[in-house]
Amino acid sequence: MRIARSILMLGAGLLPALSLHLSADVTPPAGFTALFNGKDLQGWWGASTEDPRKWMALSPEDLAAKKKSSLEDINQHWSVENEELVNDGNGLYLTTEQNFRDYELVLEYKTVAGADSGIYLKGCPQVQIWDTTEAGGKWNIGADKGSGGLWNNSAGAPGKDPLVLADKPFGEWNKVRVIQVGSRTWVWLNNQLVVDGAIMENYFDRKLPIPPIGPIQLQTHGGEIRWRNVFLREIATEEANRLLRGQDPAGFELVFNGRNLTGWEGAVDGYTAQNGVLACKAHSGGTLYTKAEYGDFVARLEFKLPPYGNNGLAIRYPGSGDSAYAGMTELQVLDNSHPEYAHLDPRQYHGSAYGMVAAHRGFLRPVGEWNYQEVTVKGHTLKVELNGTVILDCDLSKVTEFKGNDAHPGKDLLQGHFGFAGHSSPVEFRNIAIRKLD
Repeated sequence: MRIARSILMLGAGLLPALSLHLSADVTPPAGFTALFNGKDLQGWWGASTEDPRKWMALSPEDLAAKKKSSLEDINQHWSVENEELVNDGNGLYLTTEQNFRDYELVLEYKTVAGADSGIYLKGCPQVQIWDTTEAGGKWNIGADKGSGGLWNNSAGAPGKDPLVLADKPFGEWNKVRVIQVGSRTWVWLNNQLVVDGAIMENYFDRKLPIPPIGPIQLQTHGGEIRWRNVFLREIATEEANRLLRGQDPAGFELVFNGRNLTGWEGAVDGYTAQNGVLACKAHSGGTLYTKAEYGDFVARLEFKLPPYGNNGLAIRYPGSGDSAYAGMTELQVLDNSHPEYAHLDPRQYHGSAYGMVAAHRGFLRPVGEWNYQEVTVKGHTLKVELNGTVILDCDLSKVTEFKGNDAHPGKDLLQGHFGFAGHSSPVEFRNIAIRKLD
């Protein structure tokens, strides 16, 4: 399982949280901060089930007014008793003022028969909380399977149904632990893994990923629910990449040895190899590609962009010609944030199948940080997952419109080399591994 590989790599700082015992004490564990101070609702406002992208797009003045107007409803339905957040089963959902990107969240909740609640992540529904009894009346929509699943994922999608039923009886406190990196989500309920690294879908628009950042929301309806010990730890880049990469290579072969360009051909003079990093030389580049050829495969790697950085992943490259046209495609590796790139064709931004299909934007880490990317190539299809979020999922055989009306004669290739298409920028790569699927 994905999490079993990942957790082993996180070190002593995270492992204790697997069996963390929480009591009614708002002193957070080491490395965590308390989202609820045990005394009042400072740091929270109210929102309903609404697309967070819409209120995030408001002006600062309009957003402040929206938050202020929500407090009347919040104060009507929420209270604090004995260092516990209490909701009467009605009203807006308690929403953090702060937005989060990659994080570990732990909390406890206790609810009553008939209640139906959840935890919204980045403003999106939800880690489900059920009345799991038959008397609760919702076995027909999955309550019999237990709480903790990403219930708003599509039917049959990973994570929608929890792996085990781990709920405690009414009147007892349930402990929830969530790790979310990008859209990748792990959930434990009462120390049992119930969601194992599933992609959380965007309830508001399934064609889009969930936002890169957003608030935690405590959803409430149908009956009283109490919350306590609401703690969060933000996950830094290196740890996030280790989680996504996992420990067990599971069939992946390192294709870059970290020392030299053994196993590579093409523009070997345009790149350097040292200290585990493959880098394109400034004012140089060209297409560097593996001696081996691949049909269907998954490639994992990390990359770091300098300002104005520009490179690309050559997919099924034939060994000569422009990788964007002669090969199946060139997947862009680009500093989307640079003002010089502000007016590109959408099919030229990071992760895009160059000139053919545009990737979703907004999921790169800041320039100078390492990004994790996974590319899956099957037949004519491509999937690109960047920092835990799927930014491209397409079938090139269905593409009929091209940037500049320039045809891509190689787009239907079913085999070729994997490589890097340097464009004079010192973009760096490391931990480059490929798993064959055929």
